[in-house]
Amino acid sequence: MTWRARNGRARGRAAGGVLAPVPGDDRTGAAPDVTPRRRQSPVWFFDLDDTLHDASHAIFSVLNRRMTDYVQQHLAVDEGEADRLRQTYWRRYGATLLGLMRHHEVDPHHFLRQTHDFDIAALLRAERGLTQLFRRLPGRKVLLTNAPDAYAATVLRALSLDRHLARRYTIESMQVHGSFRPKPSTLMLRHMLARERCGRGQAVLVEDSRANLKAARSLGFRTVLITARGRAGGAARARGAYVGLQLGSVRELPRAFARLRSA
Repeated sequence: MTWRARNGRARGRAAGGVLAPVPGDDRTGAAPDVTPRRRQSPVWFFDLDDTLHDASHAIFSVLNRRMTDYVQQHLAVDEGEADRLRQTYWRRYGATLLGLMRHHEVDPHHFLRQTHDFDIAALLRAERGLTQLFRRLPGRKVLLTNAPDAYAATVLRALSLDRHLARRYTIESMQVHGSFRPKPSTLMLRHMLARERCGRGQAVLVEDSRANLKAARSLGFRTVLITARGRAGGAARARGAYVGLQLGSVRELPRAFARLRSA
């Protein structure tokens, strides 16, 4: 998310291209079987920031500042221009990083390390009961975030959710044919469906980003929009036909699951 800009070690091969290695994934590179399962339990794709925790509370402001500082230093521009570029690239490409790579040949790994080098756990704010939520929800759970892997791992450990996720997909693993394809890339999302062997209607994306949900819905994902009660403008906009469910918190998912199955 500035990666939105408010802002494995195995290779998984899927139809039409090759995804980058997934950090922590020890599976072989065999082609996934995408045959729908007879009894389809859901596969939950969870976003991280402003979905599983409240990144808008403090973390995003630090990230925005560090990204602006990075652009200012490495492109030798003033603060105003650096902030303008940060936001422009986020709006144009869905991630500030993609614009910096495309127009300024910035090293993505250096950018991610430098901008996320702060005490993340100290700024974390999340609801209680997330581990109970993950135990109650049927089906497999994976993380799908545009955040870097080290950051995601830190947040998940702090939330005690790391052991409840079958796999985490972060921006480093969102590469197809060697190019970064973070959300809302439909090409990347199609590869994720294949990698997780999801049958029709089996995948559920839980997100706070409408653009990401719209892309996922076009590929057959069921969708859950997290609006976060109390966040400015959180539930002000119309739901949109691509939103299956709109909830104020991920903690509402178990009660809403029956409605989601018919969404």
